[in-house]
Amino acid sequence: MSEPDPKLDLNFDNTAIAFAHKSDRALKKTAWLFNLMNNSTLVNVGSKLGLYAVKFRVPFSEFAVRHTIFPQFCGGESLLDCQSTIDQLYESDILTVLDFGAEGKSDEDDLDAVLEENLKAIEMAASNNSVPVISTKVTGLVDQTILEKMQKNEKLSDGEKRKYQHLCERLDEICSKAHQLGISVFVDAEESWIQDPIDELVMQMSEKYNKERPTVYNTYQLYLKSKLSHIKRDHARCRKNGVIFGCKMVRGAYMDKERLRAEEMEYPDPIQTDKAATDRDFNDGIRYCVEHYETISSCCASHNMDSNLLQAQLIHDNGIEHNHAHINFCQLYGMSDNITYNLAHAGYNAAKYVVYGPIRDVVPYLIRRAQENASVTGDMSRELKFINNELKRRGLK
Repeated sequence: MSEPDPKLDLNFDNTAIAFAHKSDRALKKTAWLFNLMNNSTLVNVGSKLGLYAVKFRVPFSEFAVRHTIFPQFCGGESLLDCQSTIDQLYESDILTVLDFGAEGKSDEDDLDAVLEENLKAIEMAASNNSVPVISTKVTGLVDQTILEKMQKNEKLSDGEKRKYQHLCERLDEICSKAHQLGISVFVDAEESWIQDPIDELVMQMSEKYNKERPTVYNTYQLYLKSKLSHIKRDHARCRKNGVIFGCKMVRGAYMDKERLRAEEMEYPDPIQTDKAATDRDFNDGIRYCVEHYETISSCCASHNMDSNLLQAQLIHDNGIEHNHAHINFCQLYGMSDNITYNLAHAGYNAAKYVVYGPIRDVVPYLIRRAQENASVTGDMSRELKFINNELKRRGLK
């Protein structure tokens, strides 16, 4: 550790740094897009029409997506397409987490195709100093019904056992290649009713591949009441087994679905009682990981300015190097540039989650981004505020 400076030089309101990478024309186009997404009625209707149009190959539907919302939130349709995005981010000292955006497959051939795409992403990452991590999703590697049965302790048929074994082999192949090439793997969190077998499998991979460096990271959704205790539980298990604990913290992505299922099936709601409780546990998770940074490699994957500022302040106040490899920040590509670019400018490990894939496959992801940003109280109004502030600063509004 080094002696900390008394003052942390970090300001998420600095739009000059946040949008330095955007030309006047690009900034105006971004403002136009976010203004459209600020209309919840338009987004809700457009989302349904967009899914229908792309699914049934309505003429010009993919063209419309490709030239509007797609380049705002995705790096490209293929790994090769992502290279210009990766390079542009790295010019501002921002790293890239590659994330293949195809979702919800169950056919074995489709699952094998996702595996191959993950392996290609690892190879590409290994050839780029600016891509230290790829992200994968267990439900992209196995039929979700297998995980549901396992969590309910139901007996698997012989065929289901083979499918689960294929999952283990696929994830092991991903982690093994990443370990061999010096790349890390973020394993996404999913719905609570399939998360337990995912957690156990990721811990097994961690015990196998995290001995010298953090190759495998599990993801913890802190809007779930149980997850702060799970972070501490899994850290203790890793310490007992002499491996580094890889921990990515998010607030969570399935709240409405979780609450509806709990109500319909009459079991206790697993979600925190309110946002304040989620914020409390998330920030306590940050404090815990920074306190134990020598044995935990963590990532604050959040668009919440207070949480990102807290982690930056803790690093600074404790005299830890701002770019220590075990303490990281990450936001989605196309959002929260005021956080990512200012963190990178201040010397922290800042990254963007860069989703890529064929337009037909990533439309559900794009719709979620639009719907999240359509809320008056959500991230959209904040994004638009910063964009408009920069337009005014440049004398363009």
